[in-house]
Formats: sequence, C-alpha cells, structure tokens
Amino acid sequence: MVNQENLYSVLVFITPGIIKLLMENRGLSLEEASDVLYDSKLYKALEDEETKVWRLGYSLLYDLLEEELTTNKITWPEEQ
Repeated sequence: MVNQENLYSVLVFITPGIIKLLMENRGLSLEEASDVLYDSKLYKALEDEETKVWRLGYSLLYDLLEEELTTNKITWPEEQ
C-alpha cells in the first residue's frame, strides 16, 4: 500500500518516463527536463499521496504536464 512515507519509491518509477518524453518532445536536456518536471504544479500534486495522481500512467501525466506548460492549468481526470 502506498502512503506518504513510501510515495517517493513509487515516483522513482514514474518520473523517468515523464522526463524522457519531455526530452524527446521538447528537445530538452536531462537537466532541463528534470527542472521542468520538478518545478511543476503536476509534480507538487504527485508528491502529495492524498491526490492519488501517482496512480495515473506516465503518458497521461506527461499530457497533463504539457497542458500545464501550455495553459498554466491542469484539467484533472474525473477519477484519479
């Protein structure tokens, strides 16, 4: 069971996929893509276990991040 204390062990598996997509689709370096993700509202939501955002696949999470980067808003899926 995931809780706030062990959430980072889950994020270790999620964040590389998002960073890879940022690098591929936006032509960013590893450092730049990491900074974009870690400075985002999306990542703040990922860090909060209560949001359950970590349950979404990294592809959908990437789409949400792109939305945030483009519009400064995130339209969360109905069920997380």
